[in-house]
Amino acid sequence: MNIDKLVMGFAGAMVLVSLLLAWLVSPYWLWLTAFVGANLLQASFTGFCPLAMALKKLGVKAGQAF
Repeated sequence: MNIDKLVMGFAGAMVLVSLLLAWLVSPYWLWLTAFVGANLLQASFTGFCPLAMALKKLGVKAGQAF
């Protein structure tokens, strides 16, 4: 598994978890969904992704997502 697939999978999981928590616990969990979306949007323009940087430091190989 490469960095790109891990980042996309993590972002998708965070969106689904935050939606579930918003439904079960509090609508304030939707802020997590908004944060993940905003981070994905800014990463598409700037190339800066904190999770990708952390995974790179942990030794996960870089590569194309598909």
